[in-house]
Amino acid sequence: MIYARQTNHKKTIRYHPVCDLMNLLCIPGAQRLLNTVQHKATHGDPESVISDIDHFCKHSEQAMNVGDEKGSILDLVLSEVYPSTALELGTHCGYSGVRIVHLLRPGTRLITVELNPAYASIARQVIAHAGLQDKITLEVGSSSDLIPKMKDHFGITLNLVFLDHWQDRYLPDIKLLENCGLLREGSVLLADGITCPGTPDYLDCVRNSPHYESHYHQSHLEYTRAEDGLEKSVFLR
Repeated sequence: MIYARQTNHKKTIRYHPVCDLMNLLCIPGAQRLLNTVQHKATHGDPESVISDIDHFCKHSEQAMNVGDEKGSILDLVLSEVYPSTALELGTHCGYSGVRIVHLLRPGTRLITVELNPAYASIARQVIAHAGLQDKITLEVGSSSDLIPKMKDHFGITLNLVFLDHWQDRYLPDIKLLENCGLLREGSVLLADGITCPGTPDYLDCVRNSPHYESHYHQSHLEYTRAEDGLEKSVFLR
């Protein structure tokens, strides 16, 4: 079941300083992406949804998702970890959520967090078109508000965390995950956008802390030839 939990967002959702501007620029494109999925992708077929989003982003307009090239790295990490419980920070249009869940075993739980209700609404429809609405829980709100509630609400620890939201939240959020007891030995963090736009404080932490073993997977910014990559970090203790 997918559901969104939101109260008075003036109190519970704290937007990033540039979030309002980015939304004005990107929401219409996200709506066009949804229209493409609904009219061209095969209903109930996650691979068709992924393929049509990739085609849209390559040939029509770029979207803020992990993309096909970095997506193959995400697929590889999933095949290594095979998580029973995963968390995604930054749902956007639902592309990576679909990509994650369709590769995993039955019974796997994905919790995905999206700050912006408009993106959450689009993602909900993309996920439903892929036929995965019963396998993904979508939470609407800020990661800083939602992470501290997860252990009590879901009764979980996490095998995999995919970070793909605001890069200046990466380090504070993994510290929250640690402090809230949501990581266990062997939990894997996979962070997108670490080169473009970059997240030096997060990288300094996971590459130099004795609590992590970290490896950089070089790739390219989604649907371009600009360098970017994913950082895979294993929580040791």
